[in-house]
Amino acid sequence: MKAYIKFKVFFIATVVFIWGTGFCHAGLITDMHGRKVEVPDEIHTVFGTSPPVSYMLYAIAPELVAGLNFPFREKEKQYLPVRLQTLPVVGGWFGQGRKPNLETLMQVNPDIILAWYMKNSPVSRKAEEMLVPLGFRLVYISLDKLEDYPETFRFLGRLLYREKRAAALADYAQETIDRIKAVRDAIPESDKVSVYYAEGLDGLSTECDASVHAELLGLCGGKNVHICPSRTIYGMEKVSIEQVMHYAPEVIVSYEHRFYDAIFHDSRWQNIPAVQSKRVYQIPSASLNWFDRPPSFMRLLGGQMVAQQVIS
Repeated sequence: MKAYIKFKVFFIATVVFIWGTGFCHAGLITDMHGRKVEVPDEIHTVFGTSPPVSYMLYAIAPELVAGLNFPFREKEKQYLPVRLQTLPVVGGWFGQGRKPNLETLMQVNPDIILAWYMKNSPVSRKAEEMLVPLGFRLVYISLDKLEDYPETFRFLGRLLYREKRAAALADYAQETIDRIKAVRDAIPESDKVSVYYAEGLDGLSTECDASVHAELLGLCGGKNVHICPSRTIYGMEKVSIEQVMHYAPEVIVSYEHRFYDAIFHDSRWQNIPAVQSKRVYQIPSASLNWFDRPPSFMRLLGGQMVAQQVIS
């Protein structure tokens, strides 16, 4: 009888502990937005509603990916399993009014759908309003900041029964973020450099300072010259060359290779301090972009590059 009582107490304590962590695998889980979601005991297929989500899935369990948001570019294929390259393109919600092909999604019929819950964005609500009534199991994860990634890796590890792989990724992410912060914190405020993030073939699109697309600049200790509230989650704010001249950035980071190749030969840019001092840097883009578009775990590499070579 005593043994039975001890077992019962242990069982209850275990259940309380699991629920206390916000997660349970008895058919019901709590996602990273606090929603209770019924999931199958065995998960064989998963679809991510946007590239940042899908890339997290690729990193932890590529064998579970059910469909793509868009076809891979040639330079990406060499880094990815052949199976991923042949999956159906479903689409997703990732800016500029994009939506998935529901017919293809129903044919794929994933066991669960992962989505990024973006605070203060209607995109998340639109996905939920469309998918849940159709019977899809929608699970939210947190990707608003790079600092969310360690816990999101661990959450996905528990959800997908890939705890060991997820723990390794989470530990690496946390250690990397800590190193980046250490570099940032060692820079006196008076020594922080002003940075312009150049997007588009002409370099005249950029991101507001609080945008997720330019998060690395602030995280690494730089000062984004374009201070403004973001109008949309997509970003790509248009500016004029006169505005960039007024900003007089000490550093420019370039998204487009063609812009980087042209900037030192374009007379419009020659009086900008970053160009005069040749502190213009091209963002690496293999296997995925290290900085942005889409924002992904590759920013762990990009952050180290920006912190050590660009800003410090």
